[in-house]
Amino acid sequence: MSSAAVPSTSRAWSRAFADLTGGWGQRELWGHLGWQDIKQRYRRSVLGPIWITISMAVTAIALGILYAGLFGNDLSVQLPYILVGFIVWAFISGCILEGAEVFIANEGLMKHLPAPLSVHVYRLIWRQTLLFAHNLLVYVIMLAIFPQPLSWTILAALPAVALLALNGAWVALLFGMVTARFRDLAPITQSLVQLMFFMTPIVWIYDDLLNSPNPTIAERARLAEFNPFLHFIEIVRRPLLGQDLLLRQWVIVLVITVVGWLLTLVVLRRYRSRVTYWV
Repeated sequence: MSSAAVPSTSRAWSRAFADLTGGWGQRELWGHLGWQDIKQRYRRSVLGPIWITISMAVTAIALGILYAGLFGNDLSVQLPYILVGFIVWAFISGCILEGAEVFIANEGLMKHLPAPLSVHVYRLIWRQTLLFAHNLLVYVIMLAIFPQPLSWTILAALPAVALLALNGAWVALLFGMVTARFRDLAPITQSLVQLMFFMTPIVWIYDDLLNSPNPTIAERARLAEFNPFLHFIEIVRRPLLGQDLLLRQWVIVLVITVVGWLLTLVVLRRYRSRVTYWV
């Protein structure tokens, strides 16, 4: 029995990896579908996906003015901090929320178009990347109004965004499979993401609380280090704002990336063949 289980397990692992590589090999398919998703959503709109950018910019400006007054910060400091935080958070939350329903939303396509599961995940990540690129237009405009002390470290934003996409892929794949089986997890995920928005330093500046003259506030602010979203946002935001890079944040993100993909591969190996029936 033991010898029979070995090839079965080996085949399961090979099929899991084949799903990922096979999906990547169909880049023309999911690249076209991801682009069409955006075009279809704004088919009759003059500005298209720029509306998302405008909406995000208006919200960031309003919150920047509000929190700059509440915390006594200069608007040239508070607004860029919030704006870049919003851009990164839009990508992260999009991968989580849409990832939780990635297979449910593509039920018809999955049943009529034989393709690896990863195709739908790659399509989602590509769509979020396109929206992220659109939102960077606000960042460029912000730099013209509030110049930042940029240096060569801005190049670190490129591998940081790549890490976001890599993590977004395993999150969408894992959450998508689990939610396909347990549908109640979708609204739970939405509530948790909304909660984490307020618990993550997106509109409030973490360093200000950490350096507060009140030792109690400074001590409590350190609890934010246990929030993994802090590190994912900071590895992108700090280079885009010309701030020094922190090694510990990159290490934490890399560890989460490895652990997340290992867990996802285990689930993919075991339940990949059942997802089509679950949806």
